[in-house]
Amino acid sequence: MSFANPDDASLRALLDRTRTIAVVGLSPQPARPSYRVAQAMQRYGYRIVPVRPLVDRVLGEQAYASLADIPFAVDLVNVFRAAEHVPAIVEQCLALHSLQRPDSTGHRLPAAIWIQEGIVHETAAQRAQAGGMTVVMDRCLLKEYVRLKTA
Repeated sequence: MSFANPDDASLRALLDRTRTIAVVGLSPQPARPSYRVAQAMQRYGYRIVPVRPLVDRVLGEQAYASLADIPFAVDLVNVFRAAEHVPAIVEQCLALHSLQRPDSTGHRLPAAIWIQEGIVHETAAQRAQAGGMTVVMDRCLLKEYVRLKTA
């Protein structure tokens, strides 16, 4: 069975219910794609949570060394790391997914992982899906937001 991204209606619903996005690999350098995408999503009203060791703040938000260090729930984990790092990030998400209490809608959080355009790891994506997470892979969060929500 090969991986398939959610359809457009599901992506719109994901974007609608998302409020807080943890960005794994968010660079503090404005020229980097992770910074530009996160900054744009922040301007669209999302709270951005930087996940990057050895950085204090990015885009005015406190940075955390790992997903497990974030002291509050996030709705979506956006991954800006090379494909070889994706399995470990998925395992962290699944651990948090199973530990966090359901929110008012009954969903456990984080309920979704978005693996940025150009990053592909089918086995890890299927593992996240099998664990109950919504997975988007090899697509740019910002491009999809603009396509689905501003057109």
